[in-house]
Amino acid sequence: MVRFPSLSSRAISSLLKQFTPTSDIPTFTLLDGARIPVLGWGNGTGAAKEKAVEAGLWALGSGLRHIDTAQGYNNESTVSSVLSKSGLERDQVWITSKLSQKDGSAELDPIPLDKVREKPDLLLVHNPFVPAPGQIVAFWKILEAMKDAGELTASLGVSNFRPQDFEILLPEAKYKPVCNQLEYHPFVLTHLQPVLDIHAKHNILTTAYGPLTPILRHPTAGGPLKPILQRIANRLGVDEAAVLLLWTKATGVGIITASGNEERIKGFARVQELCKLEVGEEGTLSRTEVEQISEVGRMFHFRGYDEHMSVDFPAPKLPSQ
Repeated sequence: MVRFPSLSSRAISSLLKQFTPTSDIPTFTLLDGARIPVLGWGNGTGAAKEKAVEAGLWALGSGLRHIDTAQGYNNESTVSSVLSKSGLERDQVWITSKLSQKDGSAELDPIPLDKVREKPDLLLVHNPFVPAPGQIVAFWKILEAMKDAGELTASLGVSNFRPQDFEILLPEAKYKPVCNQLEYHPFVLTHLQPVLDIHAKHNILTTAYGPLTPILRHPTAGGPLKPILQRIANRLGVDEAAVLLLWTKATGVGIITASGNEERIKGFARVQELCKLEVGEEGTLSRTEVEQISEVGRMFHFRGYDEHMSVDFPAPKLPSQ
């Protein structure tokens, strides 16, 4: 198996150019017309964060063409190194970044706009607590003014926004957020329904982080979903993680998933290929299977990350398992 750190930059570049071209990557179209790859590799947690360059090269080398990063991950600048070593052109890789508080903490002051180190295709406000209290609209207006002046070319979006945040922002926004990136998987569907309704009304793309939480972070590694995931995985010849990612795409939601493991990253790339299929086609989930996963998920509530979406947005009174 090829391991990029043992190769020269020229060899890496040669290998990467053999992979699927960007035009073959499955995408969603944002409300501003930009096309975002359905599946992205993120460098915000665990080993993906610790070895962001090495794992980023594995991601691009496997055929993925979307990197998700943030100021608060303290490794945003590694994306430039990944691109440089990959040999790919800038327009062949979609970059999502986020305006964050220092170290990603909601209790600390945000990092200034002029400290954004990458020139992303999509720039998100990492959470509604990045602006000072009561300043969501004023903060957004700064981004809009930068966009109008040509100082910012990225699509604009948000992350971890609750219903009340949209109620404040949307009536005043010249440029509506094109997406809201949040924890999304079957066990948060009931809690998220008011947010998802807003997304649907305003054509805002839902993008998932933590989509594998039911099998990675739930205390029972799947809970009531496990037999359904296993049955579908056996039918398709994939693992349970792939089933959850395919369910995410089937519900019309973008995917961000992190890993610092080369084989798992290659698995994500195989899922990306399956994401080219429509629900019901051979090789992916049937509409009945999508609905089964959703129906069971709505009966339970479990979060892997509760630092943002649980603030002043009460969770439903449902069992966790």
